Amino acid sequence: MIRQPVRLDIFLDPVCPWCLVGKANLDRALADHPDHPFSVQWHPFQLNPDMPAEGVPKRAWLEARFGGKERVDAVHERLREVARSAGVTLDPDRPQRIPNTLNAHRLIHWAGIEGCQSEVVSRLMRAYWEEGRDIGEMETLAAIAGEAGMDPAATLRLLQSDADADDIAARDADARAKGVSSVPTFLVAQTYVVTGAQPPGLWAQVIAELADREQAQ
Repeated sequence: MIRQPVRLDIFLDPVCPWCLVGKANLDRALADHPDHPFSVQWHPFQLNPDMPAEGVPKRAWLEARFGGKERVDAVHERLREVARSAGVTLDPDRPQRIPNTLNAHRLIHWAGIEGCQSEVVSRLMRAYWEEGRDIGEMETLAAIAGEAGMDPAATLRLLQSDADADDIAARDADARAKGVSSVPTFLVAQTYVVTGAQPPGLWAQVIAELADREQAQ
């Protein structure tokens, strides 16, 4: 058993399908290793920081960006295959809009203060990818906060203000300046970087290596 906690900093955007798969793989590994050492903290990285505040229709935006319907269909089928192999139910066409995720990241930040950050991240991803809810809407985010045990009315008031918006933008910019260019990105013990939706076996190996290192000290 590893006695000392190890920070696992995770940079994500809840509208990133690879983050959904990556989190599912990590969750499975942590459940299989209940004595894991990780203290998980989630950090903001907006895939589309210039997205309009009201968001855009998802399919039309993707087709314009990737070069047409057939290209998007191919990407979505690849996503379905990867998700199935990870045991994740994923229909990339379920969400109808791509939101601006600044407010979602503010919610994740406040959830960290209240000790329910991972729960809120999970609920945001479920709301978007499984339920097709618009997580750019303040009322939707406040409801998700309530589902995770936070005060939905207080959360809505915060969302209607500019509270912590500049801080989230600055943290996102700092991550990019330090080399984060895609999500999910995992920073282990503030030293080792792991990128992408890695399989549970990789995390099992990391946990074992951390245990061996502690025993050797």
